[in-house]
Amino acid sequence: MQNPFAPELLLEQRGPVRIVTLNRPEALNAANDRLHAALVAVWRHLADDPSARAVVITGAGRAFSAGGDFEHFTEVWDDLSLRRRELEGARRLLTEMVDFPLPVIAAVNGPAVGLGCNLAVCSDIVLIAESAHVADPHIAVGLTAADGGAPTWPLLMGMLRAKEYLLTSERIPAHTAVELGLANRVVADADLMGEAVALAEKIAAQPPQAVQSTKRALNMHIKRAVAGVLEYALQEEFASFDTPEHREIVTAFLARSRRRAAKAATAATAGTAETEGTAAAVAGTAS
Repeated sequence: MQNPFAPELLLEQRGPVRIVTLNRPEALNAANDRLHAALVAVWRHLADDPSARAVVITGAGRAFSAGGDFEHFTEVWDDLSLRRRELEGARRLLTEMVDFPLPVIAAVNGPAVGLGCNLAVCSDIVLIAESAHVADPHIAVGLTAADGGAPTWPLLMGMLRAKEYLLTSERIPAHTAVELGLANRVVADADLMGEAVALAEKIAAQPPQAVQSTKRALNMHIKRAVAGVLEYALQEEFASFDTPEHREIVTAFLARSRRRAAKAATAATAGTAETEGTAAAVAGTAS
């Protein structure tokens, strides 16, 4: 099938089911500018597919999505037009998913953090692997929890629990996510995609008008909640990119990441040199 979003998003067709795969596994599917734009646009693309009846969304590699790309955060610090475009994209992503007519099943194959968590909980059904977890750590990185947690979590888990997990940024294991209402059920890692596709096929076999109108009616509850919260929260998130706390947290994280990368590169180089030295010694002995 046609895919204008490659390589950041992969699209696969299995009969009436479409599989959307976030495809930045080397970055744990963290959303840079191109992936974020693809996630906003893919829903209308799929809605225009006359033979599509259900969608499964998942991540390549070992993560569903690690959320926002920290390197990308630094790009919006001093580029206010980019920051406005980014937060407008966040608003559009949530509203596009809520308005999307086809049922969406999230196959959460690994960590679903920040944006990744919001992608999952804005889906219609969430299957989560045993080894996976979800979290919305906006506050932990000095940002307002605007584009998913604040508008939607109180509907799913209740206000008191939403406040606890959003204000602490605590990681939520798979079984706890089900207990809280952030996921439907836990599935063995190896069985996750099979179960997600089978469920999508089961729903796709139902009368499409009835499925889509029922989803639309149910999502009216979410639309009302989002309308009252999202715009304020996004304005505050826009401002929170300028706080010294946010910039210090991101700068420190990137510095640690670069030190780890440099250490790993040094170790790899040393290992290669040792291997080459051993090979040369063996060759010399053999001669």
